[in-house]
Amino acid sequence: MSEPMNPVWVTEVNREGDFLDLSNVVPLDYESLINSAIKKAGFDNFGDDYWQAPLKLLCNDLDTVAELTLMGRLLARNDILIWLDNRLQITDLTIKHPEILQQEVKAPMFIVGLPRSGTSILFEVLAQDPDVGVPKMWEAMMPCPPPETATYNSDPRIEQAHQLVTQWNRLVPEFSSVHEMAGDIPAECGLLMAGSFISDHIASLQMSDNYGAWHAQADLTPAYEFHKVMLQVLQWKNPRKRWLLKAPAHQSKLEVLLKVYPDARIIQTHRDPIKCMGSATNLMACIYKMRSNKAFNAAAFDEFLVGEAAAQRLELVIEQREKGVVPESSICDSRYCDLMDDPVACVENIYQHFNIELMDTFSRRIQSYLDGKPKGKFGAHQYQSDASDRHWFERYQTHYDVPSEM
Repeated sequence: MSEPMNPVWVTEVNREGDFLDLSNVVPLDYESLINSAIKKAGFDNFGDDYWQAPLKLLCNDLDTVAELTLMGRLLARNDILIWLDNRLQITDLTIKHPEILQQEVKAPMFIVGLPRSGTSILFEVLAQDPDVGVPKMWEAMMPCPPPETATYNSDPRIEQAHQLVTQWNRLVPEFSSVHEMAGDIPAECGLLMAGSFISDHIASLQMSDNYGAWHAQADLTPAYEFHKVMLQVLQWKNPRKRWLLKAPAHQSKLEVLLKVYPDARIIQTHRDPIKCMGSATNLMACIYKMRSNKAFNAAAFDEFLVGEAAAQRLELVIEQREKGVVPESSICDSRYCDLMDDPVACVENIYQHFNIELMDTFSRRIQSYLDGKPKGKFGAHQYQSDASDRHWFERYQTHYDVPSEM
């Protein structure tokens, strides 16, 4: 895998940062961040305090092991201040309007699966259903004041979020061929959970080793409960008939997801794990390069995502389904190859499983959407994969009839 590169202007800005005392110029300590968030909001009630310990751990990582550049520190501080502001605003809003927390989030549909296994394209395809509501990047990043139906497509936060998220492409141009970013595209659940400070989205942004290790073993119940409050806020003044949501990381936390959303409809995507992980490794290398010049340890990342550890996570779902922890009526399988071969038939299978009527208008919208988004529209995504770990995935591929792609 070739190392992603920053454009010259980013390299020069970061080089100038080497001469500055960055811990004072762009502070990332807990107290500085809390005080800045309170000053901006004008009030100090963050709600329950479970989020404080993970934030303190994250702040310590950002100041030590992450080895952030000047741009990296600016991005990290801005992210955390956005998430803290969201906590403050949501707490204040739900105290003033307790009816928000009484709203029903009925039978939300979650797409889960390996990173790069087709979760994003399936998310976009299913989002063409007129009855479906998806959280957009802008409202996941800036949920308050709650979006309103009349101004939903013209809200100025759309452009603000667009400039923030497409900044990633400007920092590492290669990223634009790896993952599409825009202010009005669907957001993953990790971003909805960021305000809980228990989120794989946070862990993925920089090499925060201690936070990442803590998150892997953490109780995610508060994160899913915060996720639900986010949905209640977003649907309060802009009702959604049925939520469609997505995050690969849900796959290893289905028992918690179902505890918070007992009537959830889960779609598990399936693709050759070796193919998925080569792509995921390149994705993470691009993200890390936006914030740090620290060498990305692709081998260590692969060891976590590919091989025995990854196989165990995949087999966990098999075992949960066999034991009834995840009822078969609550989960449907969707192979990447089927989605590529016949997208409409793939969606029909999903809707049939959950007894949802598939309207002809939805089928036409699927085809129209895909016709306007040819493969490689945003550039060719080049990456390498190593099939030497294939043996770990024999049970998984056999169980779900997942073909090898290399």
